[in-house]
Amino acid sequence: MAALLVVYMALVLQHAVLFIGTGNPVGIGIGVGLLIMPFIGAWALYRELMFGFRTQKLVGILRDNDELPVDDLPKRPSGRPYRAEADAEFDTYRVEVEEQPESWKAWFRLGLAYDASGDRKRARHALRQAIDFYLKQPQAA
Repeated sequence: MAALLVVYMALVLQHAVLFIGTGNPVGIGIGVGLLIMPFIGAWALYRELMFGFRTQKLVGILRDNDELPVDDLPKRPSGRPYRAEADAEFDTYRVEVEEQPESWKAWFRLGLAYDASGDRKRARHALRQAIDFYLKQPQAA
């Protein structure tokens, strides 16, 4: 998908130059608008890729230290956990964050709990919070 986005951005950039080259004020306006779009796309792509790489790094650290939550929730045929069971387990991780509000590990586990409960928006927020706390550590790179 990232490669396709790069190809798309290159094509949009090419069309932007062609529109600007027309000399027509409307064409120039469209061309300028199209010039902005690849930069927004590149920023969004970079942000999502970094989120993915950093999330994978933190999963690896937790896995290597045997600190990942045990995934023993009953699951639907699709592989997603049943929401009621996930919600019941959620409070454990919420309390952990309340007790250790600057622990990246607690925030990461909370993000996993949000995801299991089906709340992707809060899951991503919690995972971003975990990444921020991890990156603020002196040994983090």
